[in-house]
Amino acid sequence: MDADFEARMAVRAEVEQLESELIELAGHLNAANHRFLVLLAEFDRREGWADGATRSCAHWLNWKLGLGLNAAREKVRVARALENLPQISQAMARGQLSYCKVRALTRVAEPATESYLLNVALHGTGHHVEKLVRGYRRSLEVQELSREAQQQAKRSVQFSYDDDGSLLLKARVPAEVGAVVLKAFEAALEAQRQENVTAVTSDGDVEREKISARRADALVLIAESFLAHGPESLSGGERQQIVVHVDAETLIERQAGRCELDEGPSLAAETSRRLACDASVVRIIEDPDGEPLDVGRKTRTIPPAIRRALHSRDKGCRFPGCTRTRFVDGHHIQHWANGGETKLSNLMLLCRFHHRLVHEGDVAIERLDDGAFRFVHPDGRAWSHVSAETRPQHGDWTRVPALNCERGLVIDAKTAATKWLGETMDYGLAVDALLQRRRKAHKASTENTLIGA
Repeated sequence: MDADFEARMAVRAEVEQLESELIELAGHLNAANHRFLVLLAEFDRREGWADGATRSCAHWLNWKLGLGLNAAREKVRVARALENLPQISQAMARGQLSYCKVRALTRVAEPATESYLLNVALHGTGHHVEKLVRGYRRSLEVQELSREAQQQAKRSVQFSYDDDGSLLLKARVPAEVGAVVLKAFEAALEAQRQENVTAVTSDGDVEREKISARRADALVLIAESFLAHGPESLSGGERQQIVVHVDAETLIERQAGRCELDEGPSLAAETSRRLACDASVVRIIEDPDGEPLDVGRKTRTIPPAIRRALHSRDKGCRFPGCTRTRFVDGHHIQHWANGGETKLSNLMLLCRFHHRLVHEGDVAIERLDDGAFRFVHPDGRAWSHVSAETRPQHGDWTRVPALNCERGLVIDAKTAATKWLGETMDYGLAVDALLQRRRKAHKASTENTLIGA
């Protein structure tokens, strides 16, 4: 029996040692994560990721460090949020708070509620923090939704007739519906723009009609359009179509010449080449006086069958580090205006951002012997991932505690341990306390503003 007891005690001691090492190492990782977030916030503030082709700091993390794009966006958000939450930031720097807790806290924390939320995080589990944050956010959303619900409940259209027989209209709609209505007015006003509506005064002078009168005409046009076509939802297609007039010499040789939007300003020649990469093209032959002699059929520069094969092969933007799979253009590596063939070996998918960069940002594409493509800077440097040979090798986990010790951090088996002892948490009471602190801070801010005024 004594031997068995001693064996069990020995096993128990080993398990306790494992537990202590796990908790202590978790504290070191918390502190290291904080250091990572501090560096990330500074890197983002200085726009160290802005090399001309990377869209954001999150895309840089996705490309260089292998983080998923959603996780990368969260890292950047948390890093920037910690700059305004010094108490939470210091607790994480000491190794007391995990990244998961901090990520949740930064969704709702503000100076008025920071100390209360930090106290919950230090004494509660990750589950406690997540549940409190969800409840608090719902309470804040209810306040916002109540405002929107009031807008929805008060929506109305009233009409009556004036003494002269004019119809008087009064409308009240929610904000987002109002945006749609105003968009319709803008479109109707634009449709009337070419008519140059004028009115003649009693003195015989000609003056432009007031905008209010033009809006009245636009309202009639909207009503007539609905009666003619019935209810239809907005769609992309032709609504997004733009027309560009460009001379062949401008397109082929990048020479100065006609290159302009239909009824709009001029464009750069390279912009027209980018648009022509994947567009419908109508060839028009004109005489020296600009009169059309022959108008060809409208054709797609990339036929549907080749486009399907291109999407099947590339799946999305081919630029290094880019994860875009939607809103991508087909790009001719050798432009069709310069004799490039419209075939898969001369095509690739690029998102709108990187397509513009390739045409207008001094980024070249080279085709390698094995059929692969390489993007290069003007000085010949390639846009590529950091190679395994040049990437710093820091796989030794013992460096994390060592670095923390060098920074003067004292982390032991108690640092990262949650102080929860099994008590039941009253989430309703906690949410009410947070709301009261927020209202008190808002009231104080308003009073200070009035005093300053």
